[in-house]
Amino acid sequence: MALQNIGASNRDDAFYRYKMPKMITKIEGRGNGIKTNVVNNVEIAKALARPASYTLKYFGCELGAQSKFDEKTGTSLVNGAHDTAKLAGLLENFIKKYVQCYGCGNPETEIVITKTQMITLKCAACGYVSDVDMRDKLTTFIIKNPPEQKKGSKDKKAMRRAEKERLKEGEAADEELKKLKKEGVKKKGSSGSSKSASSKKKPSVSDEDRSPAGSQADENESVGAAEDADDVQWQTDTSMEAARQRIQEQLSSVTAGMVMLSTNEEKPKPVKKSPELDGKAEVGKHGNGSNMASSQDRLVGEVREFLKKSSPGQLMPFLATLSGTSQERTDALFEALFGGVQKGLAKEVAKKKNYLAAATQEEGSQVNLLRAIESFCGKSSSDGVKEVALVLKVLYDSDVLEEEFILEWYQKGPTGGNKNSHIWKNVKPFIDWLQSAESESEEE
Repeated sequence: MALQNIGASNRDDAFYRYKMPKMITKIEGRGNGIKTNVVNNVEIAKALARPASYTLKYFGCELGAQSKFDEKTGTSLVNGAHDTAKLAGLLENFIKKYVQCYGCGNPETEIVITKTQMITLKCAACGYVSDVDMRDKLTTFIIKNPPEQKKGSKDKKAMRRAEKERLKEGEAADEELKKLKKEGVKKKGSSGSSKSASSKKKPSVSDEDRSPAGSQADENESVGAAEDADDVQWQTDTSMEAARQRIQEQLSSVTAGMVMLSTNEEKPKPVKKSPELDGKAEVGKHGNGSNMASSQDRLVGEVREFLKKSSPGQLMPFLATLSGTSQERTDALFEALFGGVQKGLAKEVAKKKNYLAAATQEEGSQVNLLRAIESFCGKSSSDGVKEVALVLKVLYDSDVLEEEFILEWYQKGPTGGNKNSHIWKNVKPFIDWLQSAESESEEE
């Protein structure tokens, strides 16, 4: 079967690894009953990782004709006579809208239907989340017939809960095993001491160990030596005096004296500093603080320059090149995206959520983003503090943040440890709603 590259823009790339079969069509019937059969529609849809009913329904919507797909046989029929070139052009439009990533153009995407009944494409290559135009006719069909979720993502919450329960059971089993081991060691020690006592009372020598030329005195002597060896208890004196004695025996007189001096060394007495020196030290402290602030400002400036000319798909490789910890880089990204925004922070976050989605692909990155939001809203005005719950709601609805990490962040408490802060008070209603929703899903 002849293959071609997925996407018209990659048509001339000889090394492109994403392939699909070339479309084959067949005209069937006559008159009013004439139909076009897309012979290899199932194979094409499989290469695009989309249900075959989606592609056929798209053809029907665009041509204004009825379409019929048989799940058992895979027969794909569109009413009317349509040539292959026309249907191939419609297939390219379908690929652009529902297959290729809007950020990097990679066809390795997954259709995700959000809680607000919006369709997005999540790219496995760059992490970019593309928003599909909901005015398209096919979107209604997709929402009514959602794609089958991959195994693992469908029951993600249930799997996490099962994993937590398994870990708890494992910890309990480990504790029981430790207790059993301790009890076994105690029993073994008591039985071992009784055995050694009996062996001392009745030493046994096998017939093979007795030599015919040996005398009874030699045998008694060897048995006595064995008893003496059993009676010896090897211990090491770890007192300071014993350590000093060993040092003196092993080292020369000069080296031993040096070691003795180091062991007897007293703690240095605090030296009184002049006010002039104290002033210099204080200046040094302020200087270090300013250096830290300037390094963070430099990070923010670098990220802002990058955002002016680059897409979300290029964000992760760029952040990896920056200096500082992952938390500092995430703080710099949030500051660069929303610095200066006071009112309407949640709306701005909704507009630029794709950058945040691209930055939360690695393990621990969602908690870093939550800390960055906490730090940013803590430094902003009262309007920013009031909108912190709305910001979390936007990111939760967009599947950028998951409830597991939001609850973990809230349970750990704020960075400063003050749970009476305005941020924590404003976040609490959202957390309560999240926990109630989770408990309802568990009951169901």
